[in-house]
Amino acid sequence: MKLYSTNNIHEFVDLKTAVMQGLPLDNGLFMPQDIPRLPEQFLNNLEQYSFAEIAFEVCKCLIDEHSIPEKELKAITEKAINFPAPIVALDSKTMVLELFHGPSLAFKDFGARFMAQLMGYFNQGQNQDLHILVATSGDTGGAVAAGFLGTPGVKVVILYPSGKVSKLQEKQLTTLGQNITALEVAGTFDDCQALVKQAFLDQELQQKLRLSSANSINIARLIPQSLYYFEAFKQIQDKRKPVTFCIPSGNFGNLTAGLLAKRMGLPIQHFIAATNLNDVVPEYLNSGIYRPRPSVRTISNAMDVGAPSNYARMKDLFLADSEGSTWNNFKKEISGYAFDDQQTEEAMRAVYQKYNYVIDPHGAVAYLALRAYQENHPDTIGVLLETAHPAKFKPDVERVLEKSIDVPPRLAILEHLPKVAQQIKTNYSGFKNLLLEQFA
Repeated sequence: MKLYSTNNIHEFVDLKTAVMQGLPLDNGLFMPQDIPRLPEQFLNNLEQYSFAEIAFEVCKCLIDEHSIPEKELKAITEKAINFPAPIVALDSKTMVLELFHGPSLAFKDFGARFMAQLMGYFNQGQNQDLHILVATSGDTGGAVAAGFLGTPGVKVVILYPSGKVSKLQEKQLTTLGQNITALEVAGTFDDCQALVKQAFLDQELQQKLRLSSANSINIARLIPQSLYYFEAFKQIQDKRKPVTFCIPSGNFGNLTAGLLAKRMGLPIQHFIAATNLNDVVPEYLNSGIYRPRPSVRTISNAMDVGAPSNYARMKDLFLADSEGSTWNNFKKEISGYAFDDQQTEEAMRAVYQKYNYVIDPHGAVAYLALRAYQENHPDTIGVLLETAHPAKFKPDVERVLEKSIDVPPRLAILEHLPKVAQQIKTNYSGFKNLLLEQFA
């Protein structure tokens, strides 16, 4: 498997380099040189495969024997994809793909666990620790912490914006200890992400520490996130109607993974990018102008991203397929909608009252976007991604629905554990000095 940078399509690295390095030195993102198409026999018979078997077949198609032997790849997928991704039908044309049945109760468990297994495999025989830097707007940090906890030879540093993640999300980052270090940044998610990116471009730091990333900027996160699109499609009973996936979006790794699944042959008709007030991509889809800007705080905090990294990957995919302009290619496959907190809360109440289903704020944004799209596409079967368990946003969900909700035991146990986090500012020099002092 060869990969190139979105900033340089002429130089290639192998999978191990891309995964362990995380980010190209030119500040692009790694993309596969070729996206192979899966056999029609496999695509037409998904119902015959378990989720773990689907994961192995898809990964085997992407990752060749030279990169990882099939026996090892099968072990990696079986250890990583060992919890379900069920579809719940709200009605005949509205499906919810529940992605919160993993250890940290968020969709990012898929990527984090796969990445941990992959890095563990590639890290064998190393005598220097690997340092994972990860910025989180909510769920990534908890999933990465759970996925890498106790992994030999790996230390994880998680940066999160102070006061901008839910209390239970914060506890998932700050209570584990061992090889997990939490940094509470006096800024936004975009500030956290900028610190991580700058660290990867710092040659002095790279010489003293082995660094890699666990954000969706790492290709090891993108591959496993494509897997549950196949698992979801498998569960749809009536495949004669066009299937559209609606993705609540922040950094856009999840939607990019869906595009990857489609390029591999999964017959997805269309994608919907659902955002909160951080509407950089919907604005681009409507105007053709891409205008990143500082993020705005909302109750769907994991989507509070003003400069989504994976826009570079989406742009690369649409350039690769280009017959018209990049913007027109975007619009052919993706529609974008944005909603504010008031609309989000109204949707949470509507879903509960109409379907007796408790949906979290991110899923509620996706519900609104799917409804808006289906007004003009009524024959579409829509699958919205419910990316996190509602209990992770307990205060807001209970306030909006005016009812108490149960907290799963593995989350409830964290409520009374002490938070351990180091507070830092947004200046890079302070962050760099901390890394050198504590880990070099």
